Amino acid sequence: MTLFLVGAGGFFGAIARYVLDGWVSRLTGGGFPWGTLVVNVSGSFVLGVLFALTVERGLLPAEIRAPLMIGFIGAYTTFSTLMLESWRLAEIGDLWPAFANVGISVILGLVAVAAGLGVGRFA
Repeated sequence: MTLFLVGAGGFFGAIARYVLDGWVSRLTGGGFPWGTLVVNVSGSFVLGVLFALTVERGLLPAEIRAPLMIGFIGAYTTFSTLMLESWRLAEIGDLWPAFANVGISVILGLVAVAAGLGVGRFA
């Protein structure tokens, strides 16, 4: 049953990623991969909240941990896309945007995890 629930979480996580990435990309007009950045930062935040609530505080049942954290968030976050988009920017000579994409994503991802842990720990 857990395997099915992880798969279902992944299904919905992938859809959420597709919808949010597309919406942000349309809103910002493309160029810089803002959609991927928003997905990675929001996924980091949600993962921090879920970890704090399930693992550290035991407020959410352990049974939802794998479907939400591995399934949904695993399909929702887009690290491999981040790397590919950064590489493609570098390939066409846009080195500053390529490094900015990686650097901003890492910094905001860490901040988002910390914020998520804070919310999850003190909610």
